Amino acid sequence: MRWWERDPWLELAQVLLRNPFRTLLSSLGVGWGLFMILITVGASNGLEEGVKADMGNRVKNSAFLWGESTSLPYKGYARGRGIELTTMDVAFLEENATTLEAVAPRNQLGGWRGGNNVTHGLKTAACGVYGDMPVYKDIDPIVIMEGRYINERDLEDRRKVAVIGKRARQLLFDREEQVLGSHIQIQGVTFTVVGVYRSQQTGEDAEESENSIFTPYTTFNHAFHMGDRVGWLSLLIREEVPGDTAVAEVLRLLKAQKSVHPDDPRGFGHWSMAEMHEEMTTVFSAFRWVSFVFGGLALLAGVIGIMNIMLITIKERTRELGVRRALGATPANIVVQIMVETLTLTVLAGLVGGILGVATLEALDTFLVASEENGIFRNPHVTLDVLLTALGTMTVLGAFAGVLPALRALRVEPVEALRT
Repeated sequence: MRWWERDPWLELAQVLLRNPFRTLLSSLGVGWGLFMILITVGASNGLEEGVKADMGNRVKNSAFLWGESTSLPYKGYARGRGIELTTMDVAFLEENATTLEAVAPRNQLGGWRGGNNVTHGLKTAACGVYGDMPVYKDIDPIVIMEGRYINERDLEDRRKVAVIGKRARQLLFDREEQVLGSHIQIQGVTFTVVGVYRSQQTGEDAEESENSIFTPYTTFNHAFHMGDRVGWLSLLIREEVPGDTAVAEVLRLLKAQKSVHPDDPRGFGHWSMAEMHEEMTTVFSAFRWVSFVFGGLALLAGVIGIMNIMLITIKERTRELGVRRALGATPANIVVQIMVETLTLTVLAGLVGGILGVATLEALDTFLVASEENGIFRNPHVTLDVLLTALGTMTVLGAFAGVLPALRALRVEPVEALRT
């Protein structure tokens, strides 16, 4: 059979359209199965995108560590001893930690989520005020809209300069007022504004992040009498190092430095973006595979439906197959014919389901963008490899579905078929 010619395809179309309603119903299961695979996987990707956005814009290889109270006695120290980090611990980690790219100490007025009175002229705002190192911008990236960020010279000279967020600017300055070079007061200490930034986050997280003010770490500690105390450490882990490995090394070093029992789980608190990303990637990968499996089961049910319809079709075409055999058609010709018919019906149904699935995800994404919805569900999509895998799975299942009808067709004896 020459499948590159027109006649075989015309004959195939006649077979499929001989009973269009039955053909439509039999192919509906395959189309629905592929549609469900793409929708569930796309929804999983959309959920993952939303979770990533809500986690903030901190880089994946970052971690944060702070001192807590011990829960085990050690080296003569009683349990319940409070652990306080200092600038000496920063230098110790920079010298001894092999898994870290950078160590950035950080302090904040008022503690976690604390608000502080910041004034400019007659305007007052409650902003988070931080003492930071220049490297912190690499750990928690922001976009500088005007001016610059803190630099090393600011640290060395203890310059009273500040980088303010977009929201802080709106609260403290008039719309047309010059910001760069202006002065603000933080608890009575005057700082010069050298930069304005915006967050890379969205929604409420962005507004909270942009209502902050960054000052040089050394200036902050001197101006607000912090001495050498460190509120918490922001760590930038080397790209090639797993997050849990780096955190384990840092904890081991600091426990030895601070005389904390090696097995004490409460001497230090820590939170690793790297570990969270790894866990999240594992969870959503498993979720995608589960979605693929259940969608594949729906696809398998559709393929079984097509196989049953083909078996019925073979019975109805007994005389036709007998004539073909009587005219010299070989068993291979019959097998190829039935397999091609089954695969064509399966692939056409799957393509329709795939197109509808991708179109549905695109329409949903367009709706979310147009409505400026920044919830936990964003940018639902499927990647090309998922689409090709789904189509490949469908094709393989379609080929298997054609085996039984083809074997049934081979059992048709020409003489008996002509008597039918």
